[in-house]
Amino acid sequence: MRPMATGKKRKRLITGFGVAMLAVLGFVIFFRQAFTTVVVSGPSMLPTFQSGERLLASSAYWLVGDIKRKDIVVVRDPNASGYIIKRVAFMPGEKVDFYNIPKTARLSDGPYIVPNDSYYLLGDNRAVSEDSRVFGPVKRSEIIGKIVIRP
Repeated sequence: MRPMATGKKRKRLITGFGVAMLAVLGFVIFFRQAFTTVVVSGPSMLPTFQSGERLLASSAYWLVGDIKRKDIVVVRDPNASGYIIKRVAFMPGEKVDFYNIPKTARLSDGPYIVPNDSYYLLGDNRAVSEDSRVFGPVKRSEIIGKIVIRP
């Protein structure tokens, strides 16, 4: 049988347990703030993502890397409540050439320069996607997160 811990040993054990619990709690709080799950809704990102698929997004760009071309991001839907998932097609300051864009688009045919601190987003399924061709470029401050994992 093991002898009972002395007062000092018991105090160290309790302190160590408390520190470990605080570390776990801190990690959980950090993870909940830095990451969120999103659910794909609709066909605009086919074939990359199916409707109903769950994804992990991070708002901590410093943790997962800054936004780059071809990244998939989550933004507030400019035309409705909720969020949308789109791919970064053009970066700030880049030229976009338009041909035969939808009639609902805010922009007209011809060249367009993406404003500084904004991104031009497109859905992977261009035939049905409402994206920057319709609602224009998206400011960096409007980007909620970057998709990092398909759980």
